[in-house]
Amino acid sequence: MLYHLLYPLSHHISFFNLFRYITFRSAGAAITALIISLILGPSLIRLLRRHEVKDEIRIEGPKSHYAKAGTPTMGGLIILAAIVIPTLLWADLSNRFIIYILLVTLWLGAIGFMDDFLKAIKHQKKGLVARKKLIGQILLGLVLGAILYLYPPTPTFDLKTDLPFFKNYYLDFPIYLYVPFVIMVITGFSNAVNLADGLDGLAIGLSMICLVAFAGMAYITGRFDFTNYLDMVYLPGAGELTVFCSAAVGASLGFLWYNTHPAEVIMGDTGALALGGILGALSILLKKELLLVIVGGVFVAEAISVILQVSVFKLRGKRIFKMAPLHHHFELSGWHESKVVVRFWIVGVLLALVALSTFKIR
Repeated sequence: MLYHLLYPLSHHISFFNLFRYITFRSAGAAITALIISLILGPSLIRLLRRHEVKDEIRIEGPKSHYAKAGTPTMGGLIILAAIVIPTLLWADLSNRFIIYILLVTLWLGAIGFMDDFLKAIKHQKKGLVARKKLIGQILLGLVLGAILYLYPPTPTFDLKTDLPFFKNYYLDFPIYLYVPFVIMVITGFSNAVNLADGLDGLAIGLSMICLVAFAGMAYITGRFDFTNYLDMVYLPGAGELTVFCSAAVGASLGFLWYNTHPAEVIMGDTGALALGGILGALSILLKKELLLVIVGGVFVAEAISVILQVSVFKLRGKRIFKMAPLHHHFELSGWHESKVVVRFWIVGVLLALVALSTFKIR
């Protein structure tokens, strides 16, 4: 909105030429998102407490979590507001990359909100039935895949995806495989982030690390000079996603203020599904789907730990981990919650650096 209102004035007032630059608008989006989340947080937390919108604690989980009973949930509303509003203010809203990423954010945020609403307010223990939640995620993947094929965000956008560590090698999907691939990425990663949202600050901290990495990728992918030097796919207009990523980083940082141990509020499915979908959609829009496995390696490990635990228990009646997802295994092994969170963050930073290094190791 500010871009469309103020940049045209640069012909008369040179100061407004600043709105031409993605770096300036990204910084503005990040600061705006941080301010919104810090201002909105206290009032929303009070509202959630007043209406007893609280999280349910797993009986079979670590006993230290019993103290968290009554912690307000649905804090993902703070994250959504602090992402969407700055994006609308600072981004180029005619850019299809921005339109598509906002579609994913709001769609999955709505699914997560319905789940939290049914569990915390309507007191339906299962919330939104898993089958219905999955249908919503699959439908989003189907819609996004079809839109990208029929209305690509830029003329050079195709159905190929980069192979990490290799240059001039790509996976080229036919349309009948591309759409299922998009569905798998969106569904898989939105659920992976949701599984990681079990410790104070864990999911939001890891998401912020991934978003910083994707902000760098978006900026590089939208610059012909950088992509030409690194021998990468150039996508005109993709740099605008840097503004969105910066807003998401600011929103994450602001939410972490209230979500750090001991958490004053929990994001719930409202935030977790949206953040996971955002990461999946960013990887799709930037042609970095396979790199997402590295950038979000901790989320992948959390999801795999659950799959292995359930599969092996059904087949052999034994457990591989003391408890899944993986972070609970380390808690039950004697690590304090804060130690698990910080060490997972450290691993997340290392993986993000490895992912970014693949641009040069080609």
